Amino acid sequence: MSTGLRAVLAQPTGHELSFDRRQIRTVVLAATTTLALAVLSAAAARFDGWTGESSAAPSRAATVAALPSGAAAPARPAHAAGPREQIEALAGLVSRKYRVSPKVARDLIGTAYREGARFGIDPLLVVAVIAVESRFNPIAQSNAGAIGLMQVIPEFHEDKFDATVADPVLDPHANIRLGAHVLREYIKRAGGEAAGLQMYNGAADDPSNAYANKVFAERARLQQAVARPRERTKA
Repeated sequence: MSTGLRAVLAQPTGHELSFDRRQIRTVVLAATTTLALAVLSAAAARFDGWTGESSAAPSRAATVAALPSGAAAPARPAHAAGPREQIEALAGLVSRKYRVSPKVARDLIGTAYREGARFGIDPLLVVAVIAVESRFNPIAQSNAGAIGLMQVIPEFHEDKFDATVADPVLDPHANIRLGAHVLREYIKRAGGEAAGLQMYNGAADDPSNAYANKVFAERARLQQAVARPRERTKA
């Protein structure tokens, strides 16, 4: 057989070319579909895990993990708003009342929820203390030297400082963690929230519990804000 004839016979026919192109299109389509599904799956996972800003509210699993060993997990009513809904409702209230950016309010309240779960105290109590102590001003300072959102006096609590933060008293997130730690310690030492709050305020000898009552009144207002999404859920 001549070289020219072999070359002609070796060339693919039009049918074979059409078949090869169909195979290529099938492979490309399958690869594109797989890539698209992977991207959508990753996006869905990020959305499902979203709870607000960088300091989002803790999940129920994180809350349970933060409880003392042997303690029962708090029951969640069938129609209760979850942490995400609570944070959103509180952020709206704080933003309007204290003239704070909604984004910042959401971030700070999310941190209060996380630290409340970490130390086993009511996150609304932490938010109420911030409201009473500093009105959500992270650089507030009192005449007595109390600093930041939760008005912590640095020299009294240096053993609780976060060594990874340059200035834990003025850093908003570190200040909330520090304040929540101090508050938990005082509540435990005093035997209850009211007495612990009085110690936190340096007014343990005040029989009227004026400071504690002020914080409790603020927490009651916060609880009303949290209850509204729950009522809408019931409806």
